[in-house]
Amino acid sequence: MIASVHLADVSTGTLLSLLRRNPDPARIAGLRSARVGLATPLRTGFVPTFSRRVGLVSFWDDEAGLDDFEATNATAAAFADGFRMRLSPLRAHGSWPGLDADLPKARRVEYDGPAAVLTLGRMRMSQAIRFLRTSGKAEAATADAPGLLWGTALARPPFVATCSLWESSDAIAGYAFDDATGAHPLAISAGRTKPFHHQEAFIRFRPVASAGSLAGANPLAAGIRL
Repeated sequence: MIASVHLADVSTGTLLSLLRRNPDPARIAGLRSARVGLATPLRTGFVPTFSRRVGLVSFWDDEAGLDDFEATNATAAAFADGFRMRLSPLRAHGSWPGLDADLPKARRVEYDGPAAVLTLGRMRMSQAIRFLRTSGKAEAATADAPGLLWGTALARPPFVATCSLWESSDAIAGYAFDDATGAHPLAISAGRTKPFHHQEAFIRFRPVASAGSLAGANPLAAGIRL
């Protein structure tokens, strides 16, 4: 299994077209699941800041299916001028369509290098205000988080997500778990007490490859191929 993230700044017409429907696994070989969402900066307040940036999070059987998608599919072509990366899972908590069920669940992983995190949720609409308040504090806390390289949020309710890149797994663990009174651990506790989502997953990855840019910059520096 491999995951991919595509992000691009597009025209209003392309944005509306992409948001109309998710890519269909029944029509795309090797695709397990895919979700499209408006991309916004990680929040420092309650209200997200929207632009014409859009994102696609997908899960695949292998890289061959993703190769073919990027070479031939019209949806992939809409992201061609943006940033894209391929991700190999290291550990996961929760469940999501297309995610292998037998991935390690331990918080600490034996991996030293840049790491990516996806948080994915299918939100309970009755919990939307509570979720926005709680997650907003956790997103704002990333501003001072050591080791954060870049991050974005994605939303096409009920689908909500964040994607972030970090210098190391230790940096991720430090932000997510080390301070029990921090915004992220408190958000985890609030979600366990009264769930925000019908389904959710928190997944850490090793970046396998990246290409392209956003606003002239590649969030993983010059790009990688490992």
